[in-house]
Amino acid sequence: MTESTLEQIKALTTIVVDSGDLTAIKKFKPLDATTNPSLITAAASQPENLELIESSYAQAVREGYKSDECIERTIDILTVKLGVEILKVIDGRVSTEVDASLSYDTEATIAKAKELLALYSSYGISSDRILIKIASTWQGIQAAKALESEGIHCNLTLLFGLHQARACADANITLISPFVGRILDWYKKADKVDSYPIEKDPGVLSVKKIFEYYKSQDIKTEIMGASFRSTAQVVALAGCDLLTISPNILASLESETTPVISQLNKDVVKAERDVAISKEEFKAQIEKDLMAFQLLQSGIDGFIKAREQLSALLHQSLGNSAEIKG
Repeated sequence: MTESTLEQIKALTTIVVDSGDLTAIKKFKPLDATTNPSLITAAASQPENLELIESSYAQAVREGYKSDECIERTIDILTVKLGVEILKVIDGRVSTEVDASLSYDTEATIAKAKELLALYSSYGISSDRILIKIASTWQGIQAAKALESEGIHCNLTLLFGLHQARACADANITLISPFVGRILDWYKKADKVDSYPIEKDPGVLSVKKIFEYYKSQDIKTEIMGASFRSTAQVVALAGCDLLTISPNILASLESETTPVISQLNKDVVKAERDVAISKEEFKAQIEKDLMAFQLLQSGIDGFIKAREQLSALLHQSLGNSAEIKG
């Protein structure tokens, strides 16, 4: 019997589920899972998670939080509790995101990361099963560098260019998440086209460029392709270290039998390690790359909006309790 496309890719790449939906995670049995504010908000909207919401809020109240601070603490607790539930059904790691509003504040990002890990620890989860997810701003990368130096592993997200990947390598980051679909979306709009042939897909080519750069310089940071729009994009990156994929695309891959071979070459010619990218060079590169500049900021703005939507959802779900009123 012919193996599904998904099973063939699993032989080449570690598959990660990009979802907070426990049913989907149980179905696809990935090694790791990733979440973000949008996925947490979607999970919180499911009736079966009402108990988690209520217990998260009750904990925030017990800890003495009031008014809006109580809701913010509830979001952090809920995020971690969902991570704990995910870890019960996978063998690997879960990525948990720091509040995107802190993306340009190094010290606040470090503090929030440690708060999240302390919550995980209180539920008996060791830090080696957590990837702290941080936006790939210069400040975010420096926060991750400090965390990594303390043995706290990070996943740098919203990554759209080689300059960000270089800075992450310099910071000895555990894992980066270069986005594929959002890059494609941007170029389709900019070039006023409906599609690209897969061999010219700008998102796919961006990840391949980063992959070849890392392998040529023997950089240990893992590369996890993210933000897919089609099964073709996933197949085009077979052989990447990891790929984080939404449940709907995983289902399509499971139903297909497209032959899969590795599309990425790990045996590239080795080169001398580049000099570390400076803050000034990073700033100049990202400002020069309009796509990366716009997508980084819009991604941060989107995650902030998702957190605000979750806050509104919690206000609605929890009602006008005295504690929320403060």
